[in-house]
Amino acid sequence: MSTEAVTHPTYGNWRRPRRPGLGPLGLVGTFGVFGGLVLTLLASLISLYAAMVVFVPIAVFLVPLAIRTQDGRNVYQLIALRIGWRRRKARGAHLYVSGPLSARPGGRFRPPGLLNKVSATEGRDAYDRPFGVLHHPNRNLYTIVLGCDPDGGSLVDPDQVDVWVALWGEWLARLSHEPGLRGASVIIETAPDPGTRLAHEVLPRIRPDAPAAARAVMEEVVERYPTASSEMHTYVSLTYGVPAGQKRKKEDVITDLAIRIPGLLSGLVAAGGGAAYPLSAERIAEVVRVAYDPAVAADVLNARAQQGGTGLEWDDAGPAAAVETVGSYQHDSGVSRTWLMTLAPRGTVRSSVLRGMLEAAPGTRRKRVALVYRPIDPATSARIVEADRRSAQFMATSGRGMVQARAASEMRAAEQTAAEEASGAGLVEFSLMLTVTVDTMDQLADASVTVRNLTAASRVLMRPADRMQAAAFSCTLPAGILPWEQTLIPHELQEAL
Repeated sequence: MSTEAVTHPTYGNWRRPRRPGLGPLGLVGTFGVFGGLVLTLLASLISLYAAMVVFVPIAVFLVPLAIRTQDGRNVYQLIALRIGWRRRKARGAHLYVSGPLSARPGGRFRPPGLLNKVSATEGRDAYDRPFGVLHHPNRNLYTIVLGCDPDGGSLVDPDQVDVWVALWGEWLARLSHEPGLRGASVIIETAPDPGTRLAHEVLPRIRPDAPAAARAVMEEVVERYPTASSEMHTYVSLTYGVPAGQKRKKEDVITDLAIRIPGLLSGLVAAGGGAAYPLSAERIAEVVRVAYDPAVAADVLNARAQQGGTGLEWDDAGPAAAVETVGSYQHDSGVSRTWLMTLAPRGTVRSSVLRGMLEAAPGTRRKRVALVYRPIDPATSARIVEADRRSAQFMATSGRGMVQARAASEMRAAEQTAAEEASGAGLVEFSLMLTVTVDTMDQLADASVTVRNLTAASRVLMRPADRMQAAAFSCTLPAGILPWEQTLIPHELQEAL
């Protein structure tokens, strides 16, 4: 190991999970190939014409399965996506209106889409702190949200950063041993400072008999500082499920979650999360409310500072109206676009690889980066790494030239993953999503350029979530929406921690 590697640690070794089957055909295409060959051979016993009649339709069916886009979708999946979008648009599902003037019962402003059936409850942990629990009745899932103020990387020794990364990896690995945990997500939200937080902190502390010069300086700082500053919030949502065949009361589930929260918070603090705390049901509703209507961010901060809270409930956290288009999502005072990761940074990376993407972006109202994790239990992890190891060995010994060189590199990564898993490391699937909110539709073009620059600097390949903007927007909120619980074909990456 070189001196540079010791001084500046590098990270990586994540791998895209291999698709079962032959090449790009997948499992269905592989069965189709072998079944088609058998049928063609049987038909050839009758005549050559009969064999051609059987072979041609099978070939026409299999060719679209072999053609895949950069994110791994085949032609049939693209067609199904477009058909689904047209059907939603035909029945008006891309439009949402709530409140007293809507046709929905109750006259409340419930969040739309995947969050429409969610309900919020509140419990208290071992330290008597309130924490909100979101219940997803369709999947019988329960979500808790933790907030933290991570320590920044400025003026921090590289050794300390390396320790934080190692402890964060250990925290993620421990999630695979959490009973009933279905998934976790880390949301980093940035926005320009509304200019009220500093005023609430400084102005009430100025003494009436203070010198005029000192008062003038403090008032000027309060007036000018917020124009160049930004606010950053970090949320960690954990979603738990009830095992199949078991019926548990909601109160029992909340009591179980209350016992786990202190241990989860201590792990976040050790991993550089700073002050960590559970979010109450009111605080979760405020975060979702501001995401749908960014213009009320200052009012929410003022109410929290002056009254100690807003009193907002989950049933009133949604937008009054929302419109989903192919490439955008309009909601109250904002217009958003969400991108999905298609390829993680190749090779080794530094600990600051995502720093530019996580920082506030100029010209945007709000920006959220969501890292979605799916822990894998130890038994399944062992089977996955061994299957990847055998597959990588086969590819490395069957190719030539540049193909063999890349396969050899994948084999080394697979061997390292297997060794780390055997020594006790955890395996987790992860993905990344990014949502940018601006004021008007005209600003989306500039926001797209900004996102391309941020992703290029972070060496991450991303694409817009076209025809899925409303669902993708919900996935970047700290509300516990797990993409693989809503789809039949998960698409994540694996990382050995």
